Amino acid sequence: MPSDNPPAAGLVTFTDRMRAQSKGVVEAAARFFIRAGVTPDAMTLLGLMGSTVGAVLLALGAVPPGGIVILLSGLTDALDGTMARLRGKPTRFGAFLDSTMDRYSELFIFGGLAVYFGFASDVLGVAVAFAAAIGSVMVSYTKARAEALGFECKVGLLTRMERYMVLCPLLILNLPFLAAAAVAVLANFTALQRIGHVYRLARDGA
Repeated sequence: MPSDNPPAAGLVTFTDRMRAQSKGVVEAAARFFIRAGVTPDAMTLLGLMGSTVGAVLLALGAVPPGGIVILLSGLTDALDGTMARLRGKPTRFGAFLDSTMDRYSELFIFGGLAVYFGFASDVLGVAVAFAAAIGSVMVSYTKARAEALGFECKVGLLTRMERYMVLCPLLILNLPFLAAAAVAVLANFTALQRIGHVYRLARDGA
């Protein structure tokens, strides 16, 4: 679930700004699902299910429909944390579940693209999808590991929201290779940005 902690001064990311600007709409949607009896953890799992369906569609060659499903499933990422906060019951397990399911979702998506490229005997496409999966996981891992060691690590070009904003439109436009390649380059660049950031903090004794 998205963190409710405010970012450090000078480190307001694009994702932070988007969340602030869409807060009213997200909270209204969250209240609707709460009244419907949906729990935050159920919303998290619903997002995983959507990503899985989208990944299967990609693997079968239905790229634009897969992109639409993945885009819709990505909206749950904003809802589950907001639902927990509005219910007054955010839990450490809920945050853990959300982060874990996010990683599964992204790996399923890039796995679906790898299968799609494999069926087409596109070796380069398979490699690019694999590189995109590596980058996506490493962006999250570098932040989690840095924060476990006491370093602030919100920097970087392509957080999860930005990855979806790059990936989904290109999939909907039926440009799967470009979608995978863009994430492969930008996500791995972001991971390197975070490694460099933590190195500088450690060097300076932060």
